[in-house]
Amino acid sequence: MSSGGRLAGKVALITGTAGGQGRAAAQLFAAEGANVVGCDLKVEEAEETVELVRAAGGTMTSTAPVDLGDSATARGWVAAAAAQHGGFDILYNNAAVPKFVPIAELSDADWHFTIRNELDLVFYVVSEAWKHLVARGGGSIINTGSISGMSSLRQTPGNFAHAATKGAVIALTRELASEGGEHNIRVNSISPGMVESPATARQLEVPGFRQAHLDAIMLPRTGTPEDIAQLAVYLASDESSWVTGANFVIDGGFMAR
Repeated sequence: MSSGGRLAGKVALITGTAGGQGRAAAQLFAAEGANVVGCDLKVEEAEETVELVRAAGGTMTSTAPVDLGDSATARGWVAAAAAQHGGFDILYNNAAVPKFVPIAELSDADWHFTIRNELDLVFYVVSEAWKHLVARGGGSIINTGSISGMSSLRQTPGNFAHAATKGAVIALTRELASEGGEHNIRVNSISPGMVESPATARQLEVPGFRQAHLDAIMLPRTGTPEDIAQLAVYLASDESSWVTGANFVIDGGFMAR
């Protein structure tokens, strides 16, 4: 990891840092000079991310297990981070755990599980973080949307609840940006397409799925967690100081086609 210093002196809270996009973001944010505070449900994997960051010369702490779908736990994690570091500058809501079930088979439990672990957890963390960012004089919030929240994906059966939550996250981002402007709090969302990660590994192994996806996009490869992390660094940095209320699609050209 090269150290460009784009986030030097900033404290960054990142949820879901045990692997995939969260791990890539923790590594890149730290390489750019941020003091990273992570959390996850997975204990061993979360600690492995910390070790990777520190081995590369970065600064990171992490708490696990943290169930962000529980209001008291989510708010407690944010409050503890703010107390330990005297506030923070960046909040990256990366964590999410959906269930993919067709509407004909979707139970109330499946529906509420996805709402809890893709939408509620964003609300809990942001609502606790808000006062700290106001006191800080501003900052950057990055929410994780999805192209599922913008378009029906025939290649992904059972996308019903996930699409609903990600559409809500994109809408929530706009409203937060509207309220945050007077406090110099910028709020944007990133909506990835298909990214290679532990969360998508099983789906990409379904016979024919990978090729069908590649046939539907403009660039002939799936995304990587690092692709998303690079965009997140831009939105976290002062380079995007006049960017708010935007939803950034990064999907290899799927939505454009």
